[in-house]
Amino acid sequence: MLIDIFAAISLLLFIISVIADARRFANAVLLGIFLTLMTVAHGRELLVIHHALDDTWLASPVLEGLAVLLVCGLLLGNGVRMVRKEGSRPGNLLTLVAGLGLLSLLLLTVVAYVAELRSLAAAVVIAALITYYFVFLFVCFSVYGYTYSRLAGPSGLDYIVVLGSGLIGGDRVPPLLAGRLDRAYALFEAEVARGSKPVLITSGGQGPDEAVPEAHAMADYLAARGVPAENLLREARSATTEENLRNSRALMDERGSGYRCAVVTNDFHAFRTAIIARSMGIDAHVLGSPTASYFRPSATMREFAAVVLHHRWIHLTVCLFLALTCWLIFL
Repeated sequence: MLIDIFAAISLLLFIISVIADARRFANAVLLGIFLTLMTVAHGRELLVIHHALDDTWLASPVLEGLAVLLVCGLLLGNGVRMVRKEGSRPGNLLTLVAGLGLLSLLLLTVVAYVAELRSLAAAVVIAALITYYFVFLFVCFSVYGYTYSRLAGPSGLDYIVVLGSGLIGGDRVPPLLAGRLDRAYALFEAEVARGSKPVLITSGGQGPDEAVPEAHAMADYLAARGVPAENLLREARSATTEENLRNSRALMDERGSGYRCAVVTNDFHAFRTAIIARSMGIDAHVLGSPTASYFRPSATMREFAAVVLHHRWIHLTVCLFLALTCWLIFL
């Protein structure tokens, strides 16, 4: 009963927070708390109904170990596929590293249990607690972020900003970026059908291995789809998401105030972009375009890592608290 009350409170806070601003990271955490509490409450009810509470608790370490092994296998498999398809750049190794890390933690847990090493057991518990903390936040970020990227944006737009993501061959739009441009074009067409004629802003500078700025290649792609030249505006100086948003806002501000805008990127990138836009005071909804399933886990990990690093002192404080508390218990 008490769990249900806390679940209801977390759901109410989640709804209020989303109505206030759907771009808050707190929304993801509140949703995660609600889902966790509901899972615990109904999981216990299911166990009581089947009169299997004691047996399940006895088997839970084995079940948890098997679950971790399954997750390790999925992460390692995805990591190998990422390397084969996208290369061995550091950003493409995240799922592989995560899988190896979880596997190492599981093996250390077995060693600590078998050898009955108290100090190693304490270290394993600390590592497990910190891992659970970040896994919980990552799941919250992933579930809410994916949902947010598919929320319908406002209508009556004046601008649609499309974020760049690199070119292939120096001047060609790759599939990942084409997905963003196609999503923006579909939104443009929907706005035209409603009687609006928004300006599409293609945002992206020129990398060292690119023959032209991303913004120009993106604008050419949209022009080939039939977007009139007067509805295209190029922002060709940005190298990061923050610069994309800041420089695009400057272009919109130059043409007047009181405008309505939306930002288009990939679904894995939408929520972090929305968080950044909110922190910069930019009133824009961010929409996401679909991403290949094999690419999404690693890409989402990169986005989550960037959010964690931005608030690193908060997370470091939590980790130190967990470590200190656990160590004092083991003393």
